[in-house]
Amino acid sequence: MTLVLVHGNPETTAIWDPMRVALARHGVGPSDVVALSPPGFGAPAPDSFGATMSEYRDWLAAELERLRTAGASHIDLVGHDWGGGHVMRIAMERPDLIRSWCTDVIGLFDPDYVWHDAAQLWQAPRGDASIERMISRPDAERVEFYAGLGMGADVAAAVAPHINADMGRCILALYRDAAQPAMANLGFNIAAAGQRPGLCILAAGDHFTGGGAMHRRIAKRAGARVTELLDVGHWWMCENPGLAAHTVASWLASLDRAAARSNET
Repeated sequence: MTLVLVHGNPETTAIWDPMRVALARHGVGPSDVVALSPPGFGAPAPDSFGATMSEYRDWLAAELERLRTAGASHIDLVGHDWGGGHVMRIAMERPDLIRSWCTDVIGLFDPDYVWHDAAQLWQAPRGDASIERMISRPDAERVEFYAGLGMGADVAAAVAPHINADMGRCILALYRDAAQPAMANLGFNIAAAGQRPGLCILAAGDHFTGGGAMHRRIAKRAGARVTELLDVGHWWMCENPGLAAHTVASWLASLDRAAARSNET
């Protein structure tokens, strides 16, 4: 088993660190986990990289193929925020690369989803100025801001130095490519994700991803299980790492049990 974690915006792999420590208590150790950084979000984005949704899908597919070539036989793919969006593209279009998938943003693919205020600002022409202000803020201000939203001070301090012009360019390109009806159009194919077992994490306090009704509606179409996490928000893996690790480890254990039953028959 190889657990592959993919983060979103404006983040780096540091968001997973608290959960990874807690996962070790469930027998999922460092050698079992790979955290990937999408281009522009903790990893350099080449000038030729347009940061569109399809380019991120292709990037992730290539990373998974590399892991399989290196010997990863069963890949369980977990995504947060835009990482969860990239995960769904793999689940729908390249299920051959994974054993299972997990996302916390499946509501984005509902036909009635409306992008949150920050996303709509970035999708508008004035979004350039907004991003310029974002990347020019001192690290101390960024840490205070994101820590207060739920990322936590230690994680925010690790993420803040990576909020730079490279990330800003990718934010603008990605959100503009995803302006509606782009997400709704992708959602028409959501049933294809049912080719692999799926888990949809619903963080009760996350106000960016459409809410519970959209989550459950699209999860049902994808044939996926829904697990609601109470008393946590968008950065559930930072706010309650123990709960996050238990949720992910329980999902992995259920997959192992299903595989064992299949082998018995």
